[in-house]
Formats: sequence, C-alpha cells, structure tokens
Amino acid sequence: MTGTEWKTEWTLDRTHRSSSGEVRWAALGAPDAPPVVLLHGTPFSSYVWRGVARALADRHRVFVWDMPGYGTSEKRADQDVSLAAQARVFGELLDAWGLTGAGAGAGAEPAVVAHDFGGCVALRAHLLHGARYRRLALVDVVALAPWGSPAYRLLGANDQVFEQLPTALHRALVREYVGSASAVGLRDGVLERLVEPWCGEAGQPAFYRQIAQNDQRFTDEVEGRYGEIRLPVLVCWGAADAWIPVERGRELAARIPGARLRLIEGAGHLVQEDAPAELAVALSGFLG
Repeated sequence: MTGTEWKTEWTLDRTHRSSSGEVRWAALGAPDAPPVVLLHGTPFSSYVWRGVARALADRHRVFVWDMPGYGTSEKRADQDVSLAAQARVFGELLDAWGLTGAGAGAGAEPAVVAHDFGGCVALRAHLLHGARYRRLALVDVVALAPWGSPAYRLLGANDQVFEQLPTALHRALVREYVGSASAVGLRDGVLERLVEPWCGEAGQPAFYRQIAQNDQRFTDEVEGRYGEIRLPVLVCWGAADAWIPVERGRELAARIPGARLRLIEGAGHLVQEDAPAELAVALSGFLG
C-alpha cells in the first residue's frame, strides 16, 4: 500500500438483510467502547466518513453503513430508497446492532452523526419512530424547507429519461454533480470512488431513482417538531457550503433547544473531505 492508498481504502465487510434490500456495514473500534453511528447523505456513501470514522474509533465503537440503493449496498429496480424507507432501515439496524430497545442495556444508546439527507433520516427515526440517541450531531443536513436545487428537481422529475443517457455522458454528469459538493476540490481518486457506484447497469438507474423518490414532504413531516428534541445536539456546517447555505445551519440550531452551532471555515458541503481534521476534532469534543 502506498502512502496515499490508505486514504481511499474502505471496505464494508458485513451484511444485513433489511426491508429495503441488502445493506453493507462495518464497525471500527473496541466492541465495549461507547457506540457512535455515522449516516451519509446523497449522492454519497459511508466512504465520505472514512477519515472521521478512523479518528473517532480511537475512543468509540463506530458503526458505518451504506444505505439501500447507495455505495456497495443493494440496488434494484423495484427498491424503496425514499427517506421514509431509510429511516425505517436505520431503526432495523439499531436493533440488529443491539443499540436500542431491550438489547441495548443501560447507557448503550448510540451517539449519532448525520450528514446531508442522513440528517433527515436520523431526525425521522428519532421523532417518528422513537429511536433513542445519546447525542446527535447534524453536519450540513437536509432538514429545512425548501431544499433541492433546480437541477436536482429536474433530474428527479425526468428520471426515466436521464437513465437512458449514454454511459460517458452520465458519468460526466455525476462527476460534475459530486465534485460541486466540495469547496476546495476533490482529488481524482476520491472523486472516482464516489462516482463509481452510480455507473454501470445497476448504478446508473439507481442514481436517478434515489433522486426521484426523495422530495420535501419527508422533511415537512418532521420540521415542525424540532422543538421537541431533548438531547444534546451539535449543528456543524461548512461555512462555504454551496449546496445548503450556512444560514440554514443557523436556523436549524435556533429551532432545536440548547443546540450548539459550529462553523468550519473554508469547507463546503462535503466537510468530511474539505476539512476532515477540523470536523473530527469538533465531533470528538462533542461526543466526549
């Protein structure tokens, strides 16, 4: 392994059969350490958490997973990959990992760190399905209306048309889209790793499918309940986020009782790639 390969190496070595298909996941750190679960967003995967996960694993048991329809998890034509389905699957995984309900035991409730639409998934699981967390960190999350750029809405409204794009044109579209999430630019190896799951016979239609199935109603259902949250919350935001402006982070923190806001200068929407050390320090301090 060369000096840079460790930064892109990432393997999810375990499988869970969920209600929305096969989910790939992994756990890092000592089995008896305090549990932390990391949730990715779209159009990403757990791969964006690799650096932060390894840093947190020094003192925590860190669980990472690719949501159904994303990364290395199952992708199929009839799959429900909506935000509602992802929240249900998250609850299933918490049960399977022994982090909730009777199997959790005293003090075993996890801390949860969520990025992008993973924030909506974590918030729905907590507010609608009763998932219990020790702490919650929300990183550049999809949580407040309105959301979804004009391009995002165009792709979702015409998913069956865009599925037919020539392979090279589709790859170029995904590269441009994913790359725009960084304020400083993604290294080619990292960009290709994020793009690759969306290419090929299964990946290309999956890319447009997940956009078509997600819309604002999934946040509308919980947005009015953020004032009910009664646990420590950190809202962390890239100050140069071009996808979800930092003002949304300020508004979200104001809506959640006692929430703290942490801005990371120079980082875009993909804070994990733009400023991984700063994000890991902020999360470590919050998680305790």
